[in-house]
Amino acid sequence: QVQLVESGGGLVQPGGSLRLSCAASGNLFSINNMGWYRQTPGKERELVATINTGGNTNYAESVEGRFTISIDNAKKSMYLKMNSLKSEDTADYYCRVWSSMALGGYSYWGQGTQVTVSS
Repeated sequence: QVQLVESGGGLVQPGGSLRLSCAASGNLFSINNMGWYRQTPGKERELVATINTGGNTNYAESVEGRFTISIDNAKKSMYLKMNSLKSEDTADYYCRVWSSMALGGYSYWGQGTQVTVSS
């Protein structure tokens, strides 16, 4: 089992920055992919950014160049640095970790942290 706890959400003005954190605990042995997703009421959860154990990253087009995903293996944590925030970035943000099918196909989600971009 893996437990994920997000933090760092809050209210920020347009153009501002926030850094979200996701602290992981438990058996991370088979985990080789990590990512951030977001969801607004009435919409499906969407991928924001992913990173794998090889350091390869992938970003949604809407956040490319503004958001940066990173991991700190020693701290078992993942981060999402969000710059130049826009009102449309307002959402609940969730971290997720998962393993490839070859390693068991496990998937775990955090409970989410709210980000509100508003003046």
